[in-house]
Amino acid sequence: MMTTNKLGIYIHIPFCLQRCFYCGFHSQGGSSLLQQQAYVESLLADIDAYGAVYADAYLVDTVFIGGGTPTILPAVFVGMILDKLRECFVLAADAEITIESNPKTLTEEKLAAFQTYGVNRLSIGVQSFDDRILKTLGRAHSAEDAVESIVLAKECGFSNINLDLMFAVPGHTMECWVDTLKQAIALAPAHISFYSLQIEEGTPFYDRFMAGEITEISDFEDRRMYHKAIAMLKAAGYAQYEISNAAKPGKACRHNLKYWSMEDYLGIGESASSYLQGVRFTEAPVPEFHVNSREDDMSEFVFTGLRKTCGIKLAEFSHRFGADFWTVYADRRSELAAFLENGQLLETCGRLQLSEDCIDISNRIMAVFV
Repeated sequence: MMTTNKLGIYIHIPFCLQRCFYCGFHSQGGSSLLQQQAYVESLLADIDAYGAVYADAYLVDTVFIGGGTPTILPAVFVGMILDKLRECFVLAADAEITIESNPKTLTEEKLAAFQTYGVNRLSIGVQSFDDRILKTLGRAHSAEDAVESIVLAKECGFSNINLDLMFAVPGHTMECWVDTLKQAIALAPAHISFYSLQIEEGTPFYDRFMAGEITEISDFEDRRMYHKAIAMLKAAGYAQYEISNAAKPGKACRHNLKYWSMEDYLGIGESASSYLQGVRFTEAPVPEFHVNSREDDMSEFVFTGLRKTCGIKLAEFSHRFGADFWTVYADRRSELAAFLENGQLLETCGRLQLSEDCIDISNRIMAVFV
């Protein structure tokens, strides 16, 4: 009997052309074919092992190959990974299969191969259409590379394309950001993600920041850029469905929605994280293991769900946890009263959600539930 339990699978590829100055993810710049082959062989063994444990319990409806830059691999390696997933798990006929990419790594041959392997969603790390900003970020591609890769992907038949954009980069101006947004919109991808630069410890940006060589964009300007993006994307027909994501109708990223909806997902590969049956665990080199308590699950359901513009359904909370939301959080109501009275936190039609203006202080509200 086929299970109705749905599972998302994330595959981590840690290799990049070069490591960006801001990157805090587990990745490395430069790798040999032998390194890549050894890593993929290890992944295949892990997929086998996980399949033996979880395959009977789930139907896989999303796959996300991220990194790093997965498209740095020879296309045949991507095919091997997806073949092994199909061998060890049951994939839904309409599974969303995404691969992340750097514009410099995309060729007509690779794109055609990805389609034959069943990849149906392409996420391209553009970040900016300004070469000066790309140089500041330490990106391995130019603005021209980005445009060419998007056009090529469409010519090869990809219709579900995401572009990652970054704002509040040192030296960024509103004029520069608006120009990048205009160019992104003109290329008409199905989905656009827009992130504020975060200077993280252990990155070249952090070292330069501590040395006084670069200056952060002010919070005021950061928020101006953020709201400008929301307004421009909305005017162009993109619906914001999460704090940093907007999509054309029907093109929201199904895999990422699992993270914000507390659905089960399995991470395979170095540093990959999982949430399965109430247990959170992360692979080496920084292994973690945590069995969520009921209170953990309730708070995570709320503060991850509030990242979505639709917020959380109070009836879903009650169904999932067998308790009324405001009964569970009766002691937090006083902390939330001002947000509710000011219209920053909205309780309407059985939902609790943030207003657009409240997104800027979302962390303060989410912290109430931690």
